[in-house]
Amino acid sequence: MPLHLDAFTDFLVEAKKKTYAAQGDDASVQPLLNGSKQLEYRSGNYFYRDIYFGSAFFIGQEIVEYENRPIWSMVYSGGVLIQNASWENIAPIYDFLREALRLVDHISLYRGPNHYEQKNYIYENRYYGTLDNFYGNEAIFVDGQKVYELRYNGGFIR
Repeated sequence: MPLHLDAFTDFLVEAKKKTYAAQGDDASVQPLLNGSKQLEYRSGNYFYRDIYFGSAFFIGQEIVEYENRPIWSMVYSGGVLIQNASWENIAPIYDFLREALRLVDHISLYRGPNHYEQKNYIYENRYYGTLDNFYGNEAIFVDGQKVYELRYNGGFIR
């Protein structure tokens, strides 16, 4: 468990904003696992790593370490629901997703806010539990049609 919960949540928000939400795959470092993408962020005694596989549908895990010891993790899977979509159709959905994820804060720590709208795009995020043990799902709708969905869960490692 981290020494200070406020310091942990400050770090988690900062790490999420500075990795995928800010830069997408461009924040990648050399991955540990073949075929994966890996994002990392370090500040003080905290270290964040996000490893995932896939694009249109993806599966991944985030880990936070404190003083080189894993203390918190979240696993997730999901992606675009449009069958056989080209990257040109998928890219705007992920651009909007990163926009929503940049709004992560101390209330919505796991992904993005509960609700975010921009033009004809809507992002919805529902989560349950606390940092100790949580689960949730997020979705993106375009013109009222669900085009993306993701499920996640996690908590502190004991």
